[in-house]
Amino acid sequence: MKASLIAAVLLIGAAPPLYAQAQQPDMDKLKADAQKVVSIIKGDKTKTEAYCQINQLGEQIGDAQQDKDSKKAEELSRRVMALEIKLGPDYLSLVNGLRDVDPNSQQAQELASILARLDDACEDDDQD
Repeated sequence: MKASLIAAVLLIGAAPPLYAQAQQPDMDKLKADAQKVVSIIKGDKTKTEAYCQINQLGEQIGDAQQDKDSKKAEELSRRVMALEIKLGPDYLSLVNGLRDVDPNSQQAQELASILARLDDACEDDDQD
């Protein structure tokens, strides 16, 4: 599976405020939000393309960080932020909620499996 949304959020997102670190995310709400976002994005070709571009940029950001090229990583992050806005407020709300999820937790794995449907849509587009 390509870089998941959760990994991209962790790579791209700014550090959450200290008060947010102590909060426990409402996993039922996050799962419902993730399913809603998947439906919205998969139902709109333009949003699907934007999501797939975010995935590709997330991989490039990871490469730039590995190469210690912070200037390139910052430029790519700005492009991601512009694309995220196109995905709408539900997507942005989900991304903010994901910041409070431990990426190594069972809950993160469950969310990743929901969001994998979007990654699958990107792979389908690559084959067209």
